[in-house]
Amino acid sequence: MKEYLVELTTTVPDGTEQAEVDRRRAAESVRARELAAQGNLFRLWRPVGELRSVGIWCAEDEPELREKVLGSLPLWPWMTAVITPLESHPNDPGRTA
Repeated sequence: MKEYLVELTTTVPDGTEQAEVDRRRAAESVRARELAAQGNLFRLWRPVGELRSVGIWCAEDEPELREKVLGSLPLWPWMTAVITPLESHPNDPGRTA
C-alpha cells in the first residue's frame, strides 16, 4: 500500500439540520475506526485552532483512496481534500530497508 498525506476540510452546507450534522459526525467516528482497523487510516491530526484534519492514509493508489476509502466517509460529500502522495525519505529515522 502507498501512503498519502491528506488534508480534509469539511464545510456543512447552509440550512443543514443540526441533527443531520450530529448523525454524520457520529457515523464518521465509527467509519474512521473501521478504516484504521483495515490499515487505511494510519494517523490523523487537527491543527490547533483550525477546523480541518491532516492525516496519513494508505491505499493501493489514489483512485482507490478517493473512491473507496475517503469516499466511504459519511462527511465526504461535504469535504474538500488535498492529497499528496508520499515516498520514504533516505534520512527518515523510521525507514525500513
